[in-house]
Amino acid sequence: MALSERQRKILAYIERYVDEHSYPPTIREIGNEVGITSTSVVNYHLNKLTDAGFLEREDRVSRGLKLSGPIARGTIPLMGTIQAGEPIPVMESRTAAETEDWVDVARDLLPSRTDHIYALRVKGQSMIDALINDGDIVVMEAASTAENGEMVAAWIKDREETTLKRFYHEHGQVRLQPANPTMDPIYVSPDNVEIQGKVVAVIRSLAA
Repeated sequence: MALSERQRKILAYIERYVDEHSYPPTIREIGNEVGITSTSVVNYHLNKLTDAGFLEREDRVSRGLKLSGPIARGTIPLMGTIQAGEPIPVMESRTAAETEDWVDVARDLLPSRTDHIYALRVKGQSMIDALINDGDIVVMEAASTAENGEMVAAWIKDREETTLKRFYHEHGQVRLQPANPTMDPIYVSPDNVEIQGKVVAVIRSLAA
């Protein structure tokens, strides 16, 4: 089931609240967080999340919510494919609310807040010396800036292409560096590149 934007926000808030307090929020607290004044409307969305398997509910209990399904297992949305090689036009992606594909990730590899975490499947061999091969999955944290040496998903504006590389800002330009000695770096001006996310973990593919 694809979640609506409001349901995605509710789910992210419940997860964050449980991480911080070790118990779930009340219906009124959820409504205040996502801008819903009617408790019946909050209940409607909670019932949808329960029907989809993301929550369990205990009737007649003020904080009778329990995370279940993908979120409880430490699962994040798989939002498309990114090239680790020559850049390809427009990263294949969709919003987390639209995705029906999920990836299990060990909870200790994820930050306490996971509403800005997503996964991408890698195509290509440009990052093999960073132990990222074709078919692997990279866990990304949404970000618009990066430090030198960080591995990023970079959007090259004039080419309308995206690529997975190490980021370096030096000598007035940006170097997108592959981790493969057979491939050359990509040089672009700082205003021609947009950081879309940073790699926080890699899930290796065991396929031959």
